[in-house]
This record gives sequence, C-alpha cells and structure tokens, in this order.
Amino acid sequence: MVKLSRRGVLSGLGTGVALAAVPAWAQGHSLHGRGHSRGGPRIPAGFGELSGEVIDLTVGSGHRIVEGRRGPGIAVNGSVPGPLIRLREGQNVRLNVTNDLNEDTSIHWHGLLVPFHMDGVPGVSFPGIRPGETFAYEFPVRQSGTYWYHSHSGLQEQSGHYGPLIIDPAGAEPVPYDRDYILLLSDFTVLDPHFIMSRLRTGEGYFNRQQTSWTDDYPLSGEERRMWAKMRMPATDIMDIGAPTYTFLANGRGPTEGLEYLFRPGERVRLRIINGSAQSFFNVRIPGLAMTVIAADGQNVRPVEVDEFQIGTAETYDVIVEPGSAEAYAIVGESMDRSGMALAMLASRPGARAPAPPLRDPPLLTMADMGMNHGPSEGGGHVGHDGMDHGGGAARAAASAGGMDHAAMGHGTPAAPAATAEAGGAMAGMAMGGHSMEGMDMRDTSLLPPDVKVGPGVDMVSMAPVDKTGDPGLGLRDVGHRVLNYRMLAALEPNRDTREPSRLLEIHLTGNMERYMWSFDGRMYSAVSDVPIRFAWNERVRVKLVNNTMMGHPIHLHGMFFEIVNGQSPAQQPRKNVIIVQPGASATFDLTANEPGDWAFHCHLMYHMHGGMMQTVTVVGPEGAV
Repeated sequence: MVKLSRRGVLSGLGTGVALAAVPAWAQGHSLHGRGHSRGGPRIPAGFGELSGEVIDLTVGSGHRIVEGRRGPGIAVNGSVPGPLIRLREGQNVRLNVTNDLNEDTSIHWHGLLVPFHMDGVPGVSFPGIRPGETFAYEFPVRQSGTYWYHSHSGLQEQSGHYGPLIIDPAGAEPVPYDRDYILLLSDFTVLDPHFIMSRLRTGEGYFNRQQTSWTDDYPLSGEERRMWAKMRMPATDIMDIGAPTYTFLANGRGPTEGLEYLFRPGERVRLRIINGSAQSFFNVRIPGLAMTVIAADGQNVRPVEVDEFQIGTAETYDVIVEPGSAEAYAIVGESMDRSGMALAMLASRPGARAPAPPLRDPPLLTMADMGMNHGPSEGGGHVGHDGMDHGGGAARAAASAGGMDHAAMGHGTPAAPAATAEAGGAMAGMAMGGHSMEGMDMRDTSLLPPDVKVGPGVDMVSMAPVDKTGDPGLGLRDVGHRVLNYRMLAALEPNRDTREPSRLLEIHLTGNMERYMWSFDGRMYSAVSDVPIRFAWNERVRVKLVNNTMMGHPIHLHGMFFEIVNGQSPAQQPRKNVIIVQPGASATFDLTANEPGDWAFHCHLMYHMHGGMMQTVTVVGPEGAV
C-alpha cells in the first residue's frame, strides 16, 4: 500500500404542539439570541487538517456563498466543513472547543466510543458550551475508521457546524489503496434553519416542489390520485426539503464549483463518503466505475462490489475505486427525490471533467411504502417477528415475476402482488389477503400495540410492516445495475458477542406529517425526556424498529455499535451506529449494552429529531450505577 503524506491526502479536497415542555435546544430556538446570520465574515468551503494529542477548535458565525447564493453560516475554525480531525487508534486526545457564538453550542463525536459525559449532547450528557466559554473533551481513542462530528445544539448543523474525523488503525489497513480522499456530502440553504422549522410545522409540504396535480406527468391513474388525496399527501413526498431550497454540496462546494480528486490510471483510490447533511439522503454512483464497499459507519466489512448505493443522513461508507483510462469520472450524489445533486470529479489532471448525468425521474411512493404488502424489495425474503430470516430466493423469484408465492413470503400468509416505485405500481383496490386495499384505513390506530400512545401525533399506521433490510432504498429498486443493501453487508472481523439476545424491545416510529410531529411509540421527546429506555449492564437485547410513517428514518444510537440482523450469522452481522428504517417497514438490530451512561437515540433527520423523534437510552454501569 502506498502511503501518502497528510498534505498529499488533502490535495484533491480543495480549499407548535407540545413545545412548551421541550428544551430550547430541541425546539430549535436560540438560547442567547441568534448566533448566526447573513452578516460577519465570509466562510470559505473546504477544510484543513488537525492532529495530535491536543486540538483547539473554535465555533463562530459568518455567511456563506454557494453557487452565488448567500446564506447564514456557522463554522468550526473558520471553514465549512470544519477541519479534518485525524487521530490514531490507541492515542489519547484533548479537544478544546471554544464558543464564539452568542448562543450555546456543542460538538458530538459521531460514532466514537467515548465516556458518556464526553458525547456532547446538551441536556443528556453535558450542559452545553455557553457563549465565550471553552469545554475540554478528553478521551482515549478506542477504534479506527471514518467518522464525523457535528453540533447537537439548536439547528446549527444546517448552517455548517460539521466536519470529518478519521482514525487511522494501530496496525495495517485490511485493504490496500494508493490515494485516500474524503467526500463529505451536505445541504446548503439561504434560509435560516429556524424559519425552515417553523414552515415545516405549519405546512409540511411547503418545501416540496414535486407536488402531484391533475396535469402533471407522473404515471398515476385517476384512482391512484384519489387514493393519495384521501391520504392527504402526494406520492412524491420523498424528502421534506429538496432543490431549489437546498443546494447539495461536496466538501462545502456546489455542483459547479469544481471539487476534484486527482488520480493516475491503475491506482486504487479510497473514498471516505460521509453524509453530513441536515436532512438529505443521497444516491451515490460513479458512471463508468464500480465501487467496492469496504467499511460502513467506520466498521470494516467484507468487500462487496456495487454500482450505486443510498447513504442516509449520518451514515458513512468507505469505497475503493480503480479509475481506468478515461480522463475524468463524475462522482454523483443525487438527492433521493432527484431534485438535485452534489458533484465532484475524479480527474487525471487538474481541470479534467466528465459529463454529469442528467437527473433521473423522481421516484414515487407505492402501497408497499405504506406497509401494505411484502413487496419485491426484500432482497431475499424477510425477517420475521423473531428477527430471523423466513425467505430467500423463492421470495425474490415470486416478487420479480409479480406473483404471490405465499409460502415464499414468510409465515405462509397471503401477500400482495409485487409493485415497484419506478413502475408506478400503487395497488389501490387490489386484493391483499382476500380484502380490498381500498377499504383499508391507514389511520386505524387499533392496529398499534397498546403501549403506543395514540393522539394527535400519530396519523398513520403501517398495515403489515415487514423487514426490508434488503431494500436498496427509494428510487433504486429497479435501476438495472448492482445496488447496495444492508443484506449484502457482513462484518470483516467477527463480532465479539454472539450471545442470543435475552429480550426483544419493539419501538414504533410514529408521526403526523401534516403537523410535523415525530416520535417514538407516539411520545415526543418532550414527554419522555426524563423517562429513558433502560438497559442492564452487558445485557444482550434485540431491538425491532417498526416504521409507521411513509418516510425513511435514519435512526442513530450514540455511544455504542449494534449489529444489524440481516441474515448473516451472529458473528458476521454488520456493525453500525445508524440504520435506515424504510417507509412502512421494520428493521432489527442486536445490541450489547456495555457502555455505561445516558445516550441519545434519535432520527438523524435534523428536523425530525427536533420535531420529537428522540429518546434517551440509559445503560446501568457494572456496579449498578451509571
């Protein structure tokens, strides 16, 4: 493996309801007045690098100009993204964070194993950093891989308070490479994030420019349009916010602002891809090049070659690419709703460019995304209520044929015909289990377990949620090339704890999209902030997440890794700290509760978290105390 100097590594990087009880940081209101505005110094895109055992960081405000558009900015050490923090496994580090804003701030070290009081979540693990104060984060570095850091105060991520964090392993890298680059995807807006939050609360569709109408070109019949109208939402409600409200960024730069990574033909290039956005999913591809995924959320996985993958907010993937004889290749981060893209270039010489592909047609939600059927997106059967696989090739074959092989779909229960977003296959009026779908009530809250609180914050119930860890994501179910899904991931190094879980914890992801209220089990964070989910020390738990909404949620657990139950053996289940739960579906992970303290557990879509989809997890220490 060819090792580059730090300078060489960076050469391509470029220069409403129930609010009264919610803490100010969770409401998205400033604690000390507005800490960011369109004034102040201009904040440049790109980042430098810091390393060592003592690192000084300063959080300040200014303004950003992206693609000629000016908006508010919060910078760490004067840039967006903030500086690359490069550490080594086994070292100790002290990070002194000084707050130059006129409101509280914080830094959360996303994915790092740290003492809970160093995790950086105000109100959960520490009080926050007041204006003019400095807080020292100190911890041993216990891992390696690709991570990032960001604010957990107010809505500061949206304005630029984030940056990359790389930890080199104490030993050799398991996969050789010649160049090492970071691609940090994010979203920029000229609007103040507090304005965005208020508009989402008063009209969830305010920023959706892909609304359906009787005169649009979407492949929907009149019956399907009536069905969606009855649901009070469009089939195009893929992301809460898209372009042109957002400009999608690569290392802080817009798609025409020239980010490039240099290569020589035949080299192996490692791309560390981080989704540091506030609210966006991206579909990543490099036309003309395959990508070999070697790590997910900083954890090594068995190499798997794909042509595209979806990366949810806060996820990271490391890939190896081997550029050929072309002068340049486009790295495309297309937003999931296909309203815009982030863009960078792999270039054989400075200034070389490959054509950017056009935006693809927007995907459409289907009845499967309501949890109405088992759908073709299982990727090899489904995982049943016990978290184990109950299908396989037969399920895939039945789905691809559009058939109804009941035996292949799990417990022998009737299943609906297959439908894909690209085919526009919403199945209104079709039979499912001998009943007309048209008569089904997506607001029948009697289907929910008794421990889910039913109230104005719950307006949708998934009819028949099944595990969809084999779903590549909205818009990627029918693209004709290899797309990553969670079932393709396997841990490279065996998991240390392969005990059978001692209990099952089922958590429902709930919400009211019109009122923009989000919650776990029908309870917004304001109602449960002092009632944590409790785990005993070293307890082995299986957690099943059931998504009763029609939006995908990237759920993040602080302080610990979990293993996705995806059909692999317990030793090979992939370790992650973020898991996307697809619309109307479920996902399951196993967890060993071996990090004592209080930890945040939340949807990483920033406005969903601030809208209430958050909880605290408490792990009781080995002596019976946190």
